[in-house]
Amino acid sequence: MPRLIEAETDETIELAELIEQLETAGFDGRDEDGFAAFGPALRKLANNRTFLADLMIEELKRSCAGQVRDNQYSAQVIMLHMSARKYFIRANVWPALGDSVIRHSGTDPFFYGVPHDHNFSFLTVGYFGPGYWSDYYEYEYGEVVGYPGESVNLRFVEKSRLEPGKVMLYRAHRDVHLQLPADALSVSLNILEASHSSVFRDQYRFDVERGQVEGILTRTSLEPMLALAAHYGGEDGMDLIAEFAARHPSDRIRWCALRARAAAARDLDGRIAAFEAAARGDSRLVAAMARREAARLEALRGWIETAPTPALQPAA
Repeated sequence: MPRLIEAETDETIELAELIEQLETAGFDGRDEDGFAAFGPALRKLANNRTFLADLMIEELKRSCAGQVRDNQYSAQVIMLHMSARKYFIRANVWPALGDSVIRHSGTDPFFYGVPHDHNFSFLTVGYFGPGYWSDYYEYEYGEVVGYPGESVNLRFVEKSRLEPGKVMLYRAHRDVHLQLPADALSVSLNILEASHSSVFRDQYRFDVERGQVEGILTRTSLEPMLALAAHYGGEDGMDLIAEFAARHPSDRIRWCALRARAAAARDLDGRIAAFEAAARGDSRLVAAMARREAARLEALRGWIETAPTPALQPAA
């Protein structure tokens, strides 16, 4: 489960004081102990019962200009500070099942009921309300290839709640939680590691009942761009796709490039050949995904080759 940080204190600080500490202390999200050392400071901010309401009122007075400019998340997130030094600070809102936002929009924006890990580390503290619940698991990221259906040794640790004042460090690629709704509207405060490389680091969705990887949650705009380059980029596009498929440092992006390249093949045999060649490569993820895709296409060969071509409809 996430690392529990002992941070008992009645002291309070302002948001600006927390930012100053992060800026002057050489924050490094890759250093677990160093990251955990900011837990007491985050707890002190959580002891400040007025700063968040004051900030939100100021944002509302300015028509939420700061959130529109800096917040790339859903309406659940209130961005508090972004830094060039590889971190940002935010508040997260966690509604209860009976709250109107859940009744009208569902639970998807809040990841309730979706077991997942994170491809970044972050400190969190309960700020308002009773806090959300989680079933916590741990796993060994280095043992996982990452293809859907892969067996994973998920070790259940406990079920607990992010209560007010409780500080935890979620460790990237180690801690898994099945997040459950708060009993009443709650808010948490986070300090998150930020890195340009995080979009290339896989975040998984798990099936905890079967002990399997269910899918990859990480997404990047590279994926549709690769498909467009393969189909419409001509020779230069195909050369670029081949380079990505062979040498990109992210196995997931290599797989996306290979899939785009295969999709642009002239016929079914060409697509299957591309996947079979990749199945003999050195990337465990690409090889596993390519074997699965080649087998799937071969199994569907009869249907694919006999399926009628849709007739073009005349323009209205």
